[in-house]
Order: sequence, then C-alpha cells, then structure tokens
Amino acid sequence: MENIGHGGKEIVERIMPKDAALKRLAEMKAAKAKVLDVRLQLATEVIDIAYGFFSPLEGFMTKADVESVCNNMTLADGKTVWSIPIVFDISDDELKKSGIKQYDEVLLTYTGNPFAIFDVTDIFTLDKKEVAMKVYGTTEDKHPGVKRTYEYQDKFLGGKITLINPPKIKEPFTRFWLTPKQMRERFKEKGWEMIINHQTRNVPHTGHEWLMKGAYLGAYGSMMVDKPRGGVLVNAIIGEKRAGDYIDEAIILCQEAQGKHGYFREDIFLTTCSLWDMRYAGPREAVFHACLRTNLGCTHHMFGRDHAGVGSYYDPYDAHRIFNKLPKGSLNITPIFNLDWWFCPVCDEVTYMGLCGHKDKKASFSGTLIRSIIQDGVKPPRRIFRPEVFDLIMECAEKYGFGSPFVNEQYLKNRQPVFTIEPLK
Repeated sequence: MENIGHGGKEIVERIMPKDAALKRLAEMKAAKAKVLDVRLQLATEVIDIAYGFFSPLEGFMTKADVESVCNNMTLADGKTVWSIPIVFDISDDELKKSGIKQYDEVLLTYTGNPFAIFDVTDIFTLDKKEVAMKVYGTTEDKHPGVKRTYEYQDKFLGGKITLINPPKIKEPFTRFWLTPKQMRERFKEKGWEMIINHQTRNVPHTGHEWLMKGAYLGAYGSMMVDKPRGGVLVNAIIGEKRAGDYIDEAIILCQEAQGKHGYFREDIFLTTCSLWDMRYAGPREAVFHACLRTNLGCTHHMFGRDHAGVGSYYDPYDAHRIFNKLPKGSLNITPIFNLDWWFCPVCDEVTYMGLCGHKDKKASFSGTLIRSIIQDGVKPPRRIFRPEVFDLIMECAEKYGFGSPFVNEQYLKNRQPVFTIEPLK
C-alpha cells in the first residue's frame, strides 16, 4: 500500500470520475432521489472527507463513532484515535420535508449545484450539552466550539460520502491548496524525508518564525546534512471566520513571504492550506491536528503555548500533556513541544524561554501587542515583524480586507469565497 495515513490506513480519494458522475447524476434525477442543499461548513467537510484529509473517515460519523470519540477519543473500532466529532446535522422539519430514511442515497448540492452522494446509514440524536462538556471541557456558550455545538440542528445523519463535482479553489488560494496525495508528491519532489508541520491561523511575526526554526533545528539534528533532507510545512487553516480574526488572504500570503524573502531557504520551506473551521478545542484540537497532518505526510508536528486554545478555558500547556494520555504508537507523527519565544532586550535577540535567563525583562509576542502594532499601521522594528511581511499585511488589508487585515462585517458579507461548486456538465 502507498500513501498510508492516520490509523495505518491507505488514503483513498472518494471522488467519482466525471463521466461516471454525469451518468450517476442522471440516474438519480430519473429516480427522483432525495436532495439536500448544504451550508458552507458541511460542504467544506465533504471536501475534506473525499480527498482524505480526514482519513480514515469515509463519511460523516454515525452515533457509535460520535459517542466513542466523546467518551474514549477513538472511533467506534476502539483503536483509531480521533478527538473531534465530524457530524452532519439536519432539522426535524427538513428531515420530514425531505423524507430521508435510513439507507437512502441522497444527492447533496452546494449553492444549488450537484456536489456529492451521501449514503445515509444512521439517523440519530445527541445530547449536545454532553458532547460540549466531553469535547471542550465546558458547557459555556461563550466558547466558540460549544456555541457551534449548540447551534447544530436536532438530528444527525451518518454515512459515507462520494464527491461527484470537485471544488474550484479561488485565488489567491489556488496554489496553496494541495490534497494529501498531492502534498506527498511535493515532498518527494523536494527530497524531504522529514516534514515538520506548523499549524497556524495567524500572520507570522518573528516569534512564529523562530518557533519554526527552533523546531527545525531540533528535529533535523539527527539527519545527515549533505543535502536538504527535510523542511518546514506551514499548513494554514482556512475556514469559518469570526470578527477580529486575521483575514485568510493575509494569513496565507504572509506565511509564504517568509520563504520568498529568504527568512527560510525556499528548498526547506513550503506554505499550503487546509479547509477547516477551527473548533478552539485546545488539547483535543491538538490531537486532531496531529491526525490531519499525518494524512498530509508530515513526520513531525510542533505544538506551542496555548495551541488551538481560546480565552482561559485551557492551561497554556494542556495541548502538550494530552499526548501523554494516548496509547503508545497510536499516532504516526512525532510531536515537538515548544515553550515561549520572546524578545529579550538584554540578549538583544528573539530567544527561547528554555534558554533565556532574563524572564523579568522579556517582551512577549502577545496577541494584543501584535494586533496593536498592525492597527497602528506604523512599520515596527524588524525584530518584531519582517518588513516585507508587514508591508504585505497592509497590502492584503487594502486588496482583500476592505481596509483592514482583521475580519469585520464587510469582509464576512462581501469576501471572495475560498471555493465554489460549478454546474456539473
């Protein structure tokens, strides 16, 4: 087998060839198959399932899988680690109106265009409060993941999906969106044997840059240096946005700029994106990220302070500790745990918490500080932001963000979509 992903399973793309898809669509229309038009979140997860980003999942989870994920952090097989439910919700009214029953074959559409076939094998309910507590560790709806859970409709459909109409990825994301199989091919072309993933939903300051460089140095030290044998993969999360988040275009283009301007050699640096709506599940999302990046072909994954956290719901290093709770060998990826990077005026450099002895003098790269620098629009010292990166943040604000690099109502309403589904013909 080739392209072995998470759980030791081969990554299989669940995508029907175009001729077969056109024929199947005609058959379903003739048979008056049931049709559901899905929202963006569900369309995104259909794509992730179909291309193997969520391998070994072949579709949306059944009740048995969801309960096992919540209670045991494994799929229903009891072995495969999985930490966040992937579910397809539907209202009682829509379920009744559509007439969908167990074992029906349903045509999914997105923006009215044929998209995927959903083989429904389970229809069930969930205690959403219990799910929230077990996945997020809280039932407070101020937590964005809990809020999302409470907003789910009352019923859920489980079963396999097959994509019949691939998405059209829009600029500027086109060159960054690589499927797991494409990602692995790119690594082969580069001759990389070691791939260290950097998970991000931010524009990069020098603290991020050194987080990546420190992880690279630590992991690469055991390899021969006669030629480049590994690199850093920046896999940016592109998905649902909240007011105040960085706009997607700035995230992906500014991450790429670090290689284009020589802060990393381009032969050891690659920027890509994955479609995912952040759940801000802290330690559980850290495990999910490890599964996702295993499917991309990564050998290592860095986890920093407060990885995938939000507010004060998690201890800053809960996302490190959770890996001690997983069975040995259950993940085929090596975690790299990072402490803080900060600027030290005594050392006169960006340095590492585990090395620097001037903690009382540190200047932390806090989110509040970085945002205030960007909002001021005055180019900061290059010790904080590389000038090319900062200039690009400002350019992206004007070109994509309606004057701001941060998500606002105008951006949410009028932004260019990341992908579209075109008519199938």
